[in-house]
Amino acid sequence: MRRPVADRPFDLVREIGLSMPDVKAEVKYDGSPVLKAGGSFMAGMATDESAEADSLVVRCEIADRELFIEEAPETYYVTDYYEHHPVVLVRLSEVDEAALRDLLAVSRKMALKKAGRR
Repeated sequence: MRRPVADRPFDLVREIGLSMPDVKAEVKYDGSPVLKAGGSFMAGMATDESAEADSLVVRCEIADRELFIEEAPETYYVTDYYEHHPVVLVRLSEVDEAALRDLLAVSRKMALKKAGRR
């Protein structure tokens, strides 16, 4: 079933993420929610003022980010603040649950690799 993510922005992100092994939900120093895999950042709500409201920051390869943006610029984007980091910004109002699940699975693998686990 296709459920839009925008109805409950981080709730669905958290639900999907916590269904994956080694993923924990935490709260950053600024009070914003994040997911970590193996202790490394995986995804969280964008808090920099350059990001649009209700945007998710998801760890991804920079080359993949360019493909995401090229294929679906209404869903994926990056700002100057985030462009030097291996992340993509996701407009939660434009992404469906299946795409979010795929993004988080890839992000989890990257976070675990960074943490030195598989």
